Amino acid sequence: MKEEISEYFKNLQDKICKSIETTDDKGRFKEDNWTHATGGGGRTRIMNKGRIIEKGGVNFSAVEGQISTSLKTMLKVKENLDFFATGVSIVMHPENPFVPIIHMNVRYFELSDGQSWFGGGIDLTPHYIDMKQAKWFHEKLKAACDTHDEKYYEAFKNWADDYFYIQHRNETRGIGGIFYDYLKPNVEIPQTKTTHTKDEIFAFSKSVGESFAPIYTELMHSNYSKAYTSEEKKWQLIRRGRYAEFNLVWDRGTKFGLETNGRTESILMSLPPHADWDYNFEVKPSTKEAETQKMLVKGTNWF
Repeated sequence: MKEEISEYFKNLQDKICKSIETTDDKGRFKEDNWTHATGGGGRTRIMNKGRIIEKGGVNFSAVEGQISTSLKTMLKVKENLDFFATGVSIVMHPENPFVPIIHMNVRYFELSDGQSWFGGGIDLTPHYIDMKQAKWFHEKLKAACDTHDEKYYEAFKNWADDYFYIQHRNETRGIGGIFYDYLKPNVEIPQTKTTHTKDEIFAFSKSVGESFAPIYTELMHSNYSKAYTSEEKKWQLIRRGRYAEFNLVWDRGTKFGLETNGRTESILMSLPPHADWDYNFEVKPSTKEAETQKMLVKGTNWF
């Protein structure tokens, strides 16, 4: 089944790139094909200086090989096993501070001892939180979840709140979304107490992947033409800095890519083109920036 899953992810990359290019109406993705040292490879596609997207990446990979010693520790296995991993990973950094950053990842992993699982999710990082758009975003994700299991949204929303959390800043990366990992066929998911077949979990991952383009192109359309000031651009750079901190310090995907000797340029494509780290930066009270900062907490009910 791994070939079917990998081919689906490759086609998903094509569809998403086409949708983003059509909406941006200027930027085009440049493709960089690469091979992995132990087998397989991928297609990294990067857009720079588009009309709406300042920097965006849509990556596909399908790699294989023997798990390293550090990966054995991470996966809690003792045997010398082979692995296969495939997926699509996306990050978009827009030019306009009122267009949010978005991240999506859908992935599949299997070991030569027969274990296999799916992971992924979508999360949104607005530089300025718009409550109406935040509610709409979470409604779309809930609809994608409910088609497969009505327990998914609440469980995976809470998982996202916990995962996309910048511990050293005591703040969430953005407004969250959904996050899931280690969804194994016919094994109870602790967060939902439900089980699903491999086909059912794959179908759910497809729904997550296919929800990306309609969600983000709508947010691009709605916000890209809004006027902004130099102060608002400055805030965008500060928020990008926090985004980079999470990806470099806490993100498991970054660590996994590096642990498996992944391609560094493809792994770090998630970083913004420009960011600021002002020493001891403090938000001015009673500002739009302060309102956004107050909402970067776990457990927010965006409905």
